[in-house]
Amino acid sequence: MPPPAEQGIGATAEDLLRLLVRAQAGTVQDPFGNPVLSVALSIARQVDDGRLDEASLWALVRHLRDAAFADRARRLADYVGGTDRATNEAALVKAAGHVLRPDPADSPVPWARFRAQVERTRYAAVFTAHPTFAMPAEVAQALAEMACGGPLVSFESHRPRSISLEDEFTQARAAILRGRTALDALCAALLRAARDTWPDRWTELMPRPIVLSSWVGYDTDGRTDIGWWDTLRLRLRMKRLQLERLAKQVEGLEHADALSARIAEAVAAVTKQIESCPIQPQPRAVATFAHALVDHADTALRTPTPLLDLFATAIAAAEGEDKLQLCIARAGLVTHGLSLAHTHVRLNAAQIHNVVRQRLDIADPPEDPARRRALLAAINAALDAVQPVPVDFGALLADQASAARLMMTVAQMVKHIDGSVPVRFLIAETETGYTLLAALWLARLFGIADQVEISPLFETAEALGRGAEVLDEALRSPHYRTYLQRTGRLALQFGYSDSGRYVGQIAATYLIERLRLKIAATLAKHGVTGVEVILFDTHGESVGRGAHPGSLADRLRYLSPTVSRHALSHDNLPVREESAFQGGDGYLLFGTDDLALASIARIAEHAFHPGAGPVEDPVYADPDFSADFFATVRAGMEGLVEDAGYGALLGAFGPSLLDRTGSRPPARQSDGMGTATRIRHPRELRAILNNAILQQLGWMANTLQGLGSAASRHPETFPELRRSSRRFRRALDLASHALAHSDLDVLRAVVGSLDPGSWLDRAAHTTRPGRREELMAVAQALERLDLWAVAQSMFRRVQADHLALRAAWPDAPSMAPREMLLHALRLAVIGRIWLLATHIPEFSPRHGFTRRDMEAAILRLEIPAAVSLLAEIFPEAPDASAESDYAEPPGPRAWQAYGREHAEVFAPMRRLFDLIREIATAVTHEVGAFG
Repeated sequence: MPPPAEQGIGATAEDLLRLLVRAQAGTVQDPFGNPVLSVALSIARQVDDGRLDEASLWALVRHLRDAAFADRARRLADYVGGTDRATNEAALVKAAGHVLRPDPADSPVPWARFRAQVERTRYAAVFTAHPTFAMPAEVAQALAEMACGGPLVSFESHRPRSISLEDEFTQARAAILRGRTALDALCAALLRAARDTWPDRWTELMPRPIVLSSWVGYDTDGRTDIGWWDTLRLRLRMKRLQLERLAKQVEGLEHADALSARIAEAVAAVTKQIESCPIQPQPRAVATFAHALVDHADTALRTPTPLLDLFATAIAAAEGEDKLQLCIARAGLVTHGLSLAHTHVRLNAAQIHNVVRQRLDIADPPEDPARRRALLAAINAALDAVQPVPVDFGALLADQASAARLMMTVAQMVKHIDGSVPVRFLIAETETGYTLLAALWLARLFGIADQVEISPLFETAEALGRGAEVLDEALRSPHYRTYLQRTGRLALQFGYSDSGRYVGQIAATYLIERLRLKIAATLAKHGVTGVEVILFDTHGESVGRGAHPGSLADRLRYLSPTVSRHALSHDNLPVREESAFQGGDGYLLFGTDDLALASIARIAEHAFHPGAGPVEDPVYADPDFSADFFATVRAGMEGLVEDAGYGALLGAFGPSLLDRTGSRPPARQSDGMGTATRIRHPRELRAILNNAILQQLGWMANTLQGLGSAASRHPETFPELRRSSRRFRRALDLASHALAHSDLDVLRAVVGSLDPGSWLDRAAHTTRPGRREELMAVAQALERLDLWAVAQSMFRRVQADHLALRAAWPDAPSMAPREMLLHALRLAVIGRIWLLATHIPEFSPRHGFTRRDMEAAILRLEIPAAVSLLAEIFPEAPDASAESDYAEPPGPRAWQAYGREHAEVFAPMRRLFDLIREIATAVTHEVGAFG
């Protein structure tokens, strides 16, 4: 690693920041100048002159990174509304008091109403594990603790290490445990309010207004590395965690000895089941596991009922705080069943279609509208005739269809692990009602339709556009309507990933809200009443993934517009809201006990928010404006997505700027040189990586593009609604945050770095010996890469839209100098790597890999793979075989050592590449989330 930071690095940073600010001011007189490129060039010259060396560059980056880290911690505390424990405990008491007395001047509500209010789940926090673990766990923990008043902890690096599914599970478990502790505080506030008002009845109460859920280890959409055995092992561990937590809650309480003993028996039995779970699905190991599940099922508990009977006895005998603590523990058990959190499994619609095609020989493609009626008729006929079949582990071993395996896995969960809480069955890319009916057929086939919540994900532009039609197609089936009435729930999922990537986050928000209103009308059309409608928003934490950046309170309001809630509740359809807390960034909101308490306090305030009157927001009074404005935004983003320069820019070197941030295989990204073929369209990147690259390029196009065109079409209405409409203003808060981390000069500098002409201009003016040849070699390599022309054309598209936005919104935020300096530093380091690469000796093709291939790979910053191959082509040390005696006079050796190239070219390239990725972590801190 580089030497430690030099003294006075803070002064160096200040000098560079002043230089940047002066360069920005200079662009007023010189519109052709670029402050980011100017500072990058100044940094490069200081390196050439010896005023900055590699160690000081590292120290400078760490200084800027830690400053961004400290600011991120402060923003995190502000985001949750403050982390003072007493204040947030008081907020929970106030929320409980509001349920008891909606109007403080009135008497308490009747017991039945209070009980109904607090025993209905209103909100679920869902812990998901997408690849957003952009910090090591210890760095994330330090960030959370700093948000709660802890000191700044210095780390050598903030770069994420390789992360496994087990790592993700460990972090999710810690966050969920803290969330459960905070939920206990809410439960205590509700129970105390009831105890003070109904001292003879309060122990009947089992509050569950907020639940926690998780799909960590159960999400198989887009990945094949999670086997059913992994899912069951993790589900059993969640069961044991719940039981162990329960044991601690009742430990030492009077009259709870029998309860404690029974919990201990269950923990021991579940532990035996976990220990017998196979690592690989070998028949003998699976048979052993099956016997452990079945033979110990009663001891391990299949439902909480035996414990609830013991709780009733203990609560009846206990007094004082012991009675209260027992009631709190019981409420957590009733709320979450035999698991630390509710269970969500997930797969793709195509997997559902495949299994139905195999088993029912329904071969027509569901995406063909001309065949949809026949498909729906065929699946309804199958539902008429379906008969449940037994499920055992032998069937799981034998079946090769992933959807069938997952549904059978769920069947084994509810049969052997916990049958008290339904399992959510999420289906990504649902674009037809046939998918829902096919999933229902599969659930009925395995006998668990009443214990599975089939939930479509509406995320793609197609699904958001016709989501109501999808639901309408399913509701035409009497089987689906009966299923909803039997389960009492309709679970719907709304995605901000692909929707934001392709139509833009601002437009996606409008499409999702419009879809919710259409769903209300669709349910009314089919006479569906008395069914709870679950609205699950699967956004991430960053503006690029759809979460509101202002505060957690604003986020909850933003995701749950009053208009759509009213449309459902007026039709006797109670609404339950759910939202994702995603990966490393989302878990930060539960990163300490105080953060978790603050997060739960804000959720409780939202869940028990007083009923609003008529919606008077002016954005709804002018539906023509809304339709035109958001359609224009969408058109602008869709045009950019199809621009060849956009794909070229994303793929130029963007994927190489970032470390892997999750356990899911990056299907469209490779760390292997030569395999990361040129990206020509955003669809070739996963959505989170796409968003993260935009952050690193300094232009969050998926939130901004099209906004200028839309605003310029409504020059009077746009500023008026920003002032008078809360809903519109909250939507534009996403754009505000994006603008605060986007800058045209940064994007122009990135595009300019791909311009062969700029390198030739530098060659024409350099006086440094040997530099002209280096610069000309880079220019020639970039000419062969052939990215600049289309990227520059794309830049003009972005620039024109942004100029229109600035004209309509002159006081919109801008990127801060510190963040701009990070981008300038990175461009300087990239340039240094490219110059070093010109000193790589010529070599003959190796395994079909040529010097030109190497050149292109280095321009795309595929440095680790390039350096590894260079080390093979140009060995650092003489071949050890030369030292042996081969019993004959030695012949000529073909090798030679390349120690100088390793020391002066290859090793510095690798170290500078590490610095580039360290800068990426600093930019992530500035933005506040990954992707």
